[in-house]
Amino acid sequence: MSLPALQNTGVIYRRILSQFPQDISLAFAYGSGVFKQHGASQGQMEKNMLDFVFAVDDPVTWHTMNLLQNRRHYSILKILGPTKISSIQNDYGASVYYNTLVPIDGRIIKYGVISTDSLIDDLMHWKTMYVAGRLHKPVKMLVQNENGKLRAALVSNLKSAVMASFLMLPESFTEEELFLQIAGLSYAGDFRMKIGEDKSKVSNIVKDNIHHFRILYSNILRDCPQVVYKPPQGRLEVDKSPEGQFIQLMALPRTLQQRITKLVDLPGKNRDVEEILLQVAQDPDCGAVVHQGISSIVKSSSITQSIKGIATAGLRKTVSYSSKKLMKMWKSWRRKQSVSQIS
Repeated sequence: MSLPALQNTGVIYRRILSQFPQDISLAFAYGSGVFKQHGASQGQMEKNMLDFVFAVDDPVTWHTMNLLQNRRHYSILKILGPTKISSIQNDYGASVYYNTLVPIDGRIIKYGVISTDSLIDDLMHWKTMYVAGRLHKPVKMLVQNENGKLRAALVSNLKSAVMASFLMLPESFTEEELFLQIAGLSYAGDFRMKIGEDKSKVSNIVKDNIHHFRILYSNILRDCPQVVYKPPQGRLEVDKSPEGQFIQLMALPRTLQQRITKLVDLPGKNRDVEEILLQVAQDPDCGAVVHQGISSIVKSSSITQSIKGIATAGLRKTVSYSSKKLMKMWKSWRRKQSVSQIS
């Protein structure tokens, strides 16, 4: 897994990070302002908002310092103080507190704050898949301390994404098909894909970033006994036998296993997880069940986090942010209509 050091990143990211309290265990930038997406020009990319996530060991202390340094970033919730802000962060939605549409150094940014413990929990168990899902895709890693548990959780999250995708793919597939499946995991069940996001978002993320996905996943694919990986041909073959699928199901994060169990187990049966997953492994619709389980996690966290976002952003910023998303969706639709008319 490639984790570039801060000195290898652009000056813009270092300048932005310098505006915040430095007690950060992990910081990364992601999204269309960081990685070029298919159909977007360099000029458009430079106008896009820069998205960040900061993981911090002590949210109360961090918000205390940030309120002193950057009080204007916060909505009216700033009057509640750092302890209450940290409670809102940890206890609602996906355990992330976002400040959005923040102008810094000539760019507009959005940044989410999550506790290190909550991040590790999401990476290991896919409790919400909110930040874990963002880390399924290439990100620009800016800060990473020597927390061994966090490092292991980052790798575990990528391995889980591979296993879940194997279960939803046919026996033979291309690298691009795998990366499309991985990139789409965190959008399965997300209500925003229906009303606020570009419908081509997943393919736009993958098409111009195959190289970055390959860097992120090549070592995991080479070391995985469940797959035959042929990098020169860009193809993979996965074990789709009931035994193979059972191994893959048993390697899934705990929350997803529980969701699958809930979907399949009959009321009153109360069978153990291993017995139910053995049954799912032999089901021709195994991939569909896994997809349904993932969708149930993402749907829940996307709704609760979006509701929380109205409070943390404030009404004016929420309306502005949502209108920009809808405009982006509209422009993408118009672009596809133009292409289809030409062809």
